[in-house]
Amino acid sequence: MTMSTGTLIIGACQTGVQLAASLRELGDTSPISLVGEEPHAPYQRPPLSKELHTGTVDVAALSFRTADWYQRQGISLITGERIVQLERNNDGGVATSVGGRTFRFSRLALATGAAVRRLPLEGAELDGVHYLRDASDARRLAADLATARDVVVIGGGFIGLEVAAGARTTGKRVTVLEAAPRLVGRAVAEETSDYFRAAHQRRGTNVVLDARISRLTGTGGRVAGVELADGTQVRADVVLIGVGVVPRTELAEQLGLAVENGIEVDEHGLCSDGMTVAAGDCASLPNPYARGNGGRVRMESVPHAMEHAKAAAATLLGRREPYRMLPWFWSDQADIKLQIAGLSAGFDETVLRGDPGADKFSLLYYREGRIIAADCVNSAVDFMAVRNALAHGQDIPAAAAADPGARLKQLVVAPAIV
Repeated sequence: MTMSTGTLIIGACQTGVQLAASLRELGDTSPISLVGEEPHAPYQRPPLSKELHTGTVDVAALSFRTADWYQRQGISLITGERIVQLERNNDGGVATSVGGRTFRFSRLALATGAAVRRLPLEGAELDGVHYLRDASDARRLAADLATARDVVVIGGGFIGLEVAAGARTTGKRVTVLEAAPRLVGRAVAEETSDYFRAAHQRRGTNVVLDARISRLTGTGGRVAGVELADGTQVRADVVLIGVGVVPRTELAEQLGLAVENGIEVDEHGLCSDGMTVAAGDCASLPNPYARGNGGRVRMESVPHAMEHAKAAAATLLGRREPYRMLPWFWSDQADIKLQIAGLSAGFDETVLRGDPGADKFSLLYYREGRIIAADCVNSAVDFMAVRNALAHGQDIPAAAAADPGARLKQLVVAPAIV
């Protein structure tokens, strides 16, 4: 079967849905085909790691849009089809799925996302060993967690800590094994990393830093423990491996597009062939943050997925405007809520407000005297003040922010003219 020509969006995810919606909002009336390899309609992924402790994963409740919405918008949603081959020319091209189904297009958007990074560990094939990326992964993990007593999380990033926190709230004995010298080290400064280690340990989680894993051990085909390089044996009924993701660039490479830590796009979301657009987790782009540290970035967040998709949709319609945004992120770890505004790369000064020991504080990041980001733990007021200031190109002087009694909102000033 061959679909009619129009816009083909590969990736039925947050980015893909937003891209299709934006095309319609911008007045595009041509056919749109949104193709995804999962059997479900597009759904929210962040809750997967945050709600596992409930024991159920209701994909239908997490859906972005109803079936009626796709029909009303004239968007053909095709699920359960994995595109494995792409051919294109100046007039369009054709995509072929693993089952042989073809999709002709005049415009192409890649929203292929990312895949979990896998560890080449002996024993990784044992039952009870999990990765977490999609709803099927979440359902299998939730089922195993329901009967587990000892849970080991390999990887101290946000996903790993969210799963660890959820498992702990249901009475599991949880160990987090992190190969680096601190938790979430690529995303936050030492002060925030130290807080998360201490906070999770206070709540009963065993956190092992600089962990070197030799293998996973098992009995009767099921995981029973994790063996460390020093011979330590950590009991485990369930193991979650959460060591990050890698962008899915296979289709882009087929087309000969430039790829480096993602599909390279310009500030408009346009790929190196000057025709295809790519957006979301799969894309490497010029830093869109006005106070960013330059260079190219690849961001994994819901706000970026949505805003980048809007820019890519505009580009497909010939309305090329530079993509600019204020990055922001969040992580819910049981009773700990982290909210991040901005990007802290290249900071040269920090200001700590509040008390990490009381699970309520903010860490503000500065570069050359200007605020560039903030980590806010259970401090929504500080987060909103920093986010709003950064969004409007304003500043919060470090000396004034250091006063714990001062409200950040009242400290916002216009930036100094440099």
